[in-house]
Amino acid sequence: MNIAIIGAGAGIGLQSVTQALKKGHTVTALSTNTDQIPNHPKLIKINGSTTSPIDLKHAINGADAVLVTVGTKNKKATTLFSDIANTLIKVTDELSFSAPVLVVTGFGAGESKKYLSFFMRAVISLFLKDQYSNKTKMEELITESTIKWEIIRPGMLTDGNANSNYKAISGLQKGMKISKISRTDVASFLINEAENPKMLHQYVALTN
Repeated sequence: MNIAIIGAGAGIGLQSVTQALKKGHTVTALSTNTDQIPNHPKLIKINGSTTSPIDLKHAINGADAVLVTVGTKNKKATTLFSDIANTLIKVTDELSFSAPVLVVTGFGAGESKKYLSFFMRAVISLFLKDQYSNKTKMEELITESTIKWEIIRPGMLTDGNANSNYKAISGLQKGMKISKISRTDVASFLINEAENPKMLHQYVALTN
């Protein structure tokens, strides 16, 4: 299948590119910097902006699934995530795009904020408040659109090795515990879900 990965240059996106290619898929990778992505016969690299309608349309046109894995190191006020959502909505409407779109935000966005542990609540409040506020806006825009969406909310991300025992939890439950999870495991979930979507139109928490 053809998988478009938006934000493919590092982190979850880069892991997703690697895993998708290993499984034999064709990958279209969009990033502002694709230098870290090794060349591959089934890889199409697009150096461009995730908020550019032209670049985004080029990346997702003809894809069987889209993974939105964009992150930012900017801890100050940002509209990056909502800007991506607005661009994605515009482009999918223009293309009459009907394939699944899997969007990675984070546990702590939207209603999941109420279910954070004390530690995670403190971390987000002190360092990531603006990011998560805009990730919430992104979720709202995507879920209110006609996109065939799935929102993926991983716990605190690590660079650890894969762990096949990670959990994918749909919905919010009193007393739920969301801990760390490796970017490798998040990528594994994304590729498996792209191949066989089981949780469309759901909010999925990922944790070990």
